[in-house]
Amino acid sequence: MKKDCITRNILLIAITSFCCEFAFAQLDTPRPSPLGSVNQKVGLNELTIEYSRPGVKDRVIFGELVPYGELWRTGANAATKITLAEDAKLGGKEIPAGVYSLFTIPGKSKWTIIINKDPNASKRDYDESKDQARFTVKPEKVTEKVETFTINIEHIRLDSAYIQLVWEHTKVSFKIETPVDEQIMAQIESAMKGVSPETYYQAAVYYYDTDKDLDQALIWMNNALEGKQTFWMLHSKAKLQAKMGDYKGAIITAGKSKESAILAGSSHYIALNEKAIAEWQRK
Repeated sequence: MKKDCITRNILLIAITSFCCEFAFAQLDTPRPSPLGSVNQKVGLNELTIEYSRPGVKDRVIFGELVPYGELWRTGANAATKITLAEDAKLGGKEIPAGVYSLFTIPGKSKWTIIINKDPNASKRDYDESKDQARFTVKPEKVTEKVETFTINIEHIRLDSAYIQLVWEHTKVSFKIETPVDEQIMAQIESAMKGVSPETYYQAAVYYYDTDKDLDQALIWMNNALEGKQTFWMLHSKAKLQAKMGDYKGAIITAGKSKESAILAGSSHYIALNEKAIAEWQRK
């Protein structure tokens, strides 16, 4: 009898333990507003944005779900986080390298963009005194409905891009600018102390692309060609000469590039040179 009682107690404890474990088991289910991130090189800087992505779900977003004139965490769950690997400008404001929270105050005719120095801030404990910068932008209407809140980085140039916040029928954009010119100029100055043909060539091409001192670019291009001569380097020199207005010299150099490209079997550069020569002959 006593033995049966002990057996029943043991069985009861085992069943109770199993039920408790089952009751507290955690299910892995999708988040209503899943996490998202966007990472982009802008110039020599690296920009990362981490945010939650709520959906419209048959709701009116701006002016109702997200009230006008009130602080918004710019997404769902935690505030959106923005990381800059190096110093940059956002909306024309100087922002040192670091991690920040991104808040906004939406409005019908203008939005306030807030870069806050507390990367873990929430709407509840947001501290305005920790704002690194504030600036305003105008919202744009989007014809096609965007169901899921989206942050894009678009219109990427050598030293800038635009961060876009898009949801429902609204898009807001603000510019990120990086001091890429100063950085590359410093690299060029340093690299020229122990110069290789490739370095001369890269410096010349950068000056060509950014419309800097073309006379200096031509000197560097000639220095590059003294140490190493390839059909693509000759083609770049021809384009440089044409940009300086020396079409006769450009045609001669393009001819040399074409001959070199024929020997190398590069049909692409053969065609590029033929097209350029034909264009410059009409000048």
